Amino acid sequence: MKKYIVLYLTFVVFPLKLYSQQAKVNTGDKNYNNYAYSNAIKSYENVADKGYKSEGMFKRLGNSYYFNSDFENAAKWYGELFAMNVAVEPEYYYRYAQSLKSAGEIEKSNKYFAEFNAKNLSDNRTILYNKDQNYREEIKKNSGRYTVENAAINSPYSDYGSFVYNHKVYFASARDTGNFTKRKHKWTGKYFTNIYNADIDSVTNLPSKVNKIKTTLNSRFNESSPVFTKDGKTVYFTRNNFVKGKKGKDSTRTTLIKIYKATLENDKWTNIAALPFTSDNYSTAHPALSPDEKILYFASDMPGTVGQSDIYKVDINNGSFGAPINLGKSSNTEGKETFPYVTQDEIYFASDGHPGLGGLDVFVGQIEDNGTISNIQNVGADINSPKDDFAYVIDPVSRRGYFSSNKDGGQGSDDIYVFLENKKLKCTQELEGIITDVITGHVLPETKVTLHENGVEKSTMISDAAGFYTFSIECGKTYLVKAEKQNYKIKELSVNIGKLNGKTSLPITLDHSRCKFAVGDDLGKCFGIKMIYFDLNKWSIETKAEVDLEKILAALNHNPNLKLDIRSYTDSRGSSKYNESLSDKRAKATIEWLVNKGISQERLTGKGYGESQLVNGCSDGVKCSEEEHSLNRRSEFIIIAI
Repeated sequence: MKKYIVLYLTFVVFPLKLYSQQAKVNTGDKNYNNYAYSNAIKSYENVADKGYKSEGMFKRLGNSYYFNSDFENAAKWYGELFAMNVAVEPEYYYRYAQSLKSAGEIEKSNKYFAEFNAKNLSDNRTILYNKDQNYREEIKKNSGRYTVENAAINSPYSDYGSFVYNHKVYFASARDTGNFTKRKHKWTGKYFTNIYNADIDSVTNLPSKVNKIKTTLNSRFNESSPVFTKDGKTVYFTRNNFVKGKKGKDSTRTTLIKIYKATLENDKWTNIAALPFTSDNYSTAHPALSPDEKILYFASDMPGTVGQSDIYKVDINNGSFGAPINLGKSSNTEGKETFPYVTQDEIYFASDGHPGLGGLDVFVGQIEDNGTISNIQNVGADINSPKDDFAYVIDPVSRRGYFSSNKDGGQGSDDIYVFLENKKLKCTQELEGIITDVITGHVLPETKVTLHENGVEKSTMISDAAGFYTFSIECGKTYLVKAEKQNYKIKELSVNIGKLNGKTSLPITLDHSRCKFAVGDDLGKCFGIKMIYFDLNKWSIETKAEVDLEKILAALNHNPNLKLDIRSYTDSRGSSKYNESLSDKRAKATIEWLVNKGISQERLTGKGYGESQLVNGCSDGVKCSEEEHSLNRRSEFIIIAI
């Protein structure tokens, strides 16, 4: 009989145990869906530690830590997920790889990054990674430019998000939010933040005593990231959705965050209101003003966002706001982009989607005249770490600034650091290649290679014994490379340089069948020169003309006995007397240019012939096309001695 009692109790206990575990998982799910990640973690870990396994629970448990930037614990639970050998969404490969990277497991991280990339060829993060697989070398190259130290205003609690105004640094802190009844945020399990400031010492340039802002800017909930206009009469800041003393909620009864604006009247902040493009149904946060205060940049997950959060901008027109514009995939990824800061021509932001060291890294991009962002680079390991690094601000003149991080060695979960940028980040590339014979493939040492930008010679070098040449150049530009070697035809190549640090390879092959010329030949035909370009009714040598004249100059330098008669012609339009005078001035200007480049005057003669020697029937009164007229506007370089 006892045997049956034991069996009965066994069947009763197991279902009760399973029911208890499932109840805790359900509680965790409810907290998770309400963004109460800190509470969800407690529920999930309670059952996970007792051996309960569930694909959904491991996903949400990993996410709860990931969204709170606790990457070591995120890696632990994502590892449990992948140990189940179940098919999961590609995003979990990315989050696991990011978490492993932040935890220092680089080799394992690379494995999961590779699997993520293979599953997501169209993902912007994959595209960026494939473009720059040596990103760690680029980060290393960009490092060593800063002096960084702890800002000395940090507490054991979260301190982050700096802005400098009127010799004070403003920031968010959770150090004192409610005395005996401190309020915690369910997402993080940490205390709510308010806005504080600290005076900046004029001698040390470091912030000193911390003051809590005792104004209506601070509420019972979260405030952060204030930015003031230059006149100090307007402030934009981030706050929990807060309406008439109560938290506003979306359709799932979740409180998100909004950007608010306040104005200063009689030394009091008033007219506090959310900006018109904010919503109860998505978040807007971390405002940043352009130097002319005509554009507000911010982060949001509003509809149309590429990833978890994107950088947007909105025009400010006399106090009214235009429609938000997403900065696009040049900046935003399927990951998280946040905490923008802009100077006259640069934008800084934090991202976990661009290739970095782990967590959020700080990046900088160039703001083009049309408002697009280009040449995005990681600012380097002085600022960035395997943890979250964000909220970077810099004075464009002194190059001093602040950033926030939860990197190891700080006092609290997030700390503020002060820095001095000793050397500006400049995007450079190495343009390199090997010069060979087009027929034999043999390398061609001692070849003269000249680099031109917009018709202006920038640099010249001679290829080494292996036929190798290299130039240090700027990113994002177009250059003309010219290679010259005796008994070879001159070759010119245009090359577009990428917008990231690195190398561009440009091999050059030269044709041994150089022009054979004799007395009476037109040397210009050897180089395909039909005419030397001049501005309308002018005869000064312009940049476009110099490109072709460089070829004539090279031939004269290679052949010291060569003498030329330079002849200039026009079409029939205009009076014959005017055309003759204009063409003669152009011929003389061409001779003068060559003489100024070192060619002896004795080797050059020249004259303008106007419209006297037309090559077709396009004379006065004859209707001809522009192409037919152009045949008569020609330049000749007749060889008179070799």
